Amino acid sequence: MIKHHLIYCTPFVEWEFDLDRAEGSFLWTKDGRKLLDFTSGWNTTNLGWNHPEVAGAMMAQIGKNCFSAMWMAEDAQQEYAAMLTAALPAGLAAVGRATGGTEANEMAIKAARTFTGRKQIVGFLETYHGQSAGTLQIGFPAAYIQDVVTPGPDFLQVRYPQTYRTDRSQDQVLEEFAGQLEKVLATRQIAAVVTEAGIVTGWGSAYVAPPGYLSLVRKLTRQYGTLMILDEVGTGFSRCGRLFGSEVAGLTPDIVTLAKAMTNGGSAMGALATSEEIGQAAADKGLFVSTFGWTPVACAAAVQTLRIHQREKIWEKARQDGDHIVGRLKQELGGHPPVGDIRGIGMEIGIDLVKDPQTKEKDTERKMKVIEQAFMKGLHLTGDAESTIQLMPPLTIDRKSLDEGLDILIACIKPAA
Repeated sequence: MIKHHLIYCTPFVEWEFDLDRAEGSFLWTKDGRKLLDFTSGWNTTNLGWNHPEVAGAMMAQIGKNCFSAMWMAEDAQQEYAAMLTAALPAGLAAVGRATGGTEANEMAIKAARTFTGRKQIVGFLETYHGQSAGTLQIGFPAAYIQDVVTPGPDFLQVRYPQTYRTDRSQDQVLEEFAGQLEKVLATRQIAAVVTEAGIVTGWGSAYVAPPGYLSLVRKLTRQYGTLMILDEVGTGFSRCGRLFGSEVAGLTPDIVTLAKAMTNGGSAMGALATSEEIGQAAADKGLFVSTFGWTPVACAAAVQTLRIHQREKIWEKARQDGDHIVGRLKQELGGHPPVGDIRGIGMEIGIDLVKDPQTKEKDTERKMKVIEQAFMKGLHLTGDAESTIQLMPPLTIDRKSLDEGLDILIACIKPAA
């Protein structure tokens, strides 16, 4: 779709509207609507839209310096690199400067290839890790990208071990997945496995893997000399009830990628964090070049954003509010025929709508109707391209507003029962 001379490259044009302003947990449209936001711009404004402290830090930096070339390191960059590596699991001591999640994941692929001497990358079908020709191949089905990318032999896909739409137990799902992944890794041709932290955020399905999933991936990648790339673009910065998703499983990946909520939407920014050993290999041969990676203004926003998360322990509120959301949804929607599943981690929650609870056939039309009805009642929702409504409210939302939004959502789903 083209509107206002802008190309909208998204399948979700039904949800497009003209934004006037935003503050905290609310959006105002050009035509005068006030919307309670349950999207956070897809896990970007985790601290609420236009956080005043983040904006203030950016304005102060603009008065000092706005740009630093890639062969330089400005004070704000050095400060954030020190803060970020101190907050991440021990051993992730080297940082690559990027402009967003796509570029960070491209950097991760290059780092893995230069360090291991291997070329193949393993991803999981129907996951999202970016919009470049390379990152599209990590998780997109071939049919989705055949017009823009020629799938190559260096990207292999394994089925994600989600625990819904299966008649197997969680242990059986994990055991079957372990066999599939080990068979691929045993070729010793795999440079890296790219995964999120136990939940699919970018694709919108909010599929949750069985307990022990990340630990299993970590074990198998170590066993076969493969690097583990943990994409924390969606799960990072308190979204899953911990500051970073890796903390849920208590492990250290070889490479972490970050973006989105890093600056709370204040500026385009992404990062790769890894060990000094892998980082040096990338520096020598990985072509880590980004003209606008980590501008000082973006870094000022990132410093203040991380400071707020740590000062207020935002992850604790996210964990409590996530439990509250799931509890209310299961109490009031559990057993209603259109609701096939309610799943999530922290405040990353999916509601799957189905035509038939027995067959679990996806109901895309009903999902769209719920989103449209909620919009008319003042609630902004989003989801995947099929049957899942994905709930990602700002982590700073007050409980009264959160319950008001849940009231609207529940009312829009229940009449269809």
